[in-house]
Amino acid sequence: MTEIRNEQRSFTRVAMDLPVEVHQGGDKWSQRLIDISLAGVATDQPDLWDAQYNEPFTLIIQLPDGNTLELHAYLQHVEAGRLGFSVQHVDRENIEPLRALLESHMDIATLADELARLDD
Repeated sequence: MTEIRNEQRSFTRVAMDLPVEVHQGGDKWSQRLIDISLAGVATDQPDLWDAQYNEPFTLIIQLPDGNTLELHAYLQHVEAGRLGFSVQHVDRENIEPLRALLESHMDIATLADELARLDD
């Protein structure tokens, strides 16, 4: 079930359960998406987690339509089996799939406002 989680964040987080591959260098971890926004992603934490926290990650999210969404992010926090990533930039190839994914789970006007803030 999808629900919106909106604490005191700049961007609305949408709860979703999708497969995610987290890549760093030659390492890869298979994880599950917990929630996503225009600026961040939360995943579960794998049992064996030996990543370099100060190095960038590539997150490849398997979308319901069979396509993938690729995001480049940095790890911001680790807590209670949950990893929080900050998305630094969404490239042109991935902004449309991200927008479509979020649009299907949140208010379109709110999403439009948040997209406009990305350009600021």
